[in-house]
Amino acid sequence: MKKLALLATALAMVSGSALAADLRVKAVKAPPPPAFDPWDFAFGAGITNDYIFRGITQSNHKPSVNAYFEPRYNVTKDFQLYVGLGAASISFPNRAAAEVDAYGGARLTVGQFAFDVGAWGYLYPGGTCHYGFGATTDFAGVPLSNECQINQLVNGNVIKKDLSFFEVYGKVNYTFNDNFSMGGNVYYTPSFLNSGAEGTYASIVGKAIAPSAWFGASGIGMYVSGEFGRQWLGTSDSFYGVAAFPNGINYADYNTWNIGIGFTYKVFTLDFRYSDTNLSKGDCNAFTSDFAARGNVNGTTLGTFVTPINPSGVGSNWCGAAGIVKLSADLTAMTNLK
Repeated sequence: MKKLALLATALAMVSGSALAADLRVKAVKAPPPPAFDPWDFAFGAGITNDYIFRGITQSNHKPSVNAYFEPRYNVTKDFQLYVGLGAASISFPNRAAAEVDAYGGARLTVGQFAFDVGAWGYLYPGGTCHYGFGATTDFAGVPLSNECQINQLVNGNVIKKDLSFFEVYGKVNYTFNDNFSMGGNVYYTPSFLNSGAEGTYASIVGKAIAPSAWFGASGIGMYVSGEFGRQWLGTSDSFYGVAAFPNGINYADYNTWNIGIGFTYKVFTLDFRYSDTNLSKGDCNAFTSDFAARGNVNGTTLGTFVTPINPSGVGSNWCGAAGIVKLSADLTAMTNLK
């Protein structure tokens, strides 16, 4: 009887252990893969004391506001398609109502590299042509519209009714670690500001982000960033020609740079930046048709700013050194609205 009892006990232990093992295997199930929502939306707005674009003010050194909306489609976690629509307040010589931006492209991440290619349209609705001074044709004999004939800027500059143009671009950025990245950008347009002149802009950029430990649990972040770029420009059409160059003027190429420090908190960024170029006041005037340009700038006399493409001698401050303060808010639906 003892032997039978021991045998029954052993069988019960073996059976129990096998059942327990079987139960453990059945209880552990692989979790279902997380749902992948490919759609996302980015949007934001900002206000700045001066809207500077490649070293040149777009707002006559006055405050400007902007906003944008950008739908995104994530084909994979590393490949994204996007389109966007934005607007900014400006102060142009043709008195365009605003700058409206329409753009689209693709972003790809490969390891520590991030690539971005696309096209960007700059639209300036509501402009008025200014030529005036009794001219019925430009210097090449091309007839001017009635609107161009009856409107003129007091400093003699001329500007087209429509300055809209588009660019294609490519960008690459390399992230070394959580605190430092560098990159390069190239933009090309066959007619910058609808002037007839080709434009190519290339720049290098860098950004250093402060370690999060610097600000503890406050949620505040800090970064330092900068850019050095060069704008190459071709020859305008005859509308902007002068007596010596009736078929158009060859705009001066120039360098531009900026450096700044920014602070972030949640979706907000406060950025302080210094921007400058090496364009002379005369060449700046020829390029921008600045309505505020004068022959006597900062006490200098008429004629100081005469260049081959700027025979009037008036000079513009739109391309000089500028301090920029910008407050912006940027959100994405997947991150901030869940």
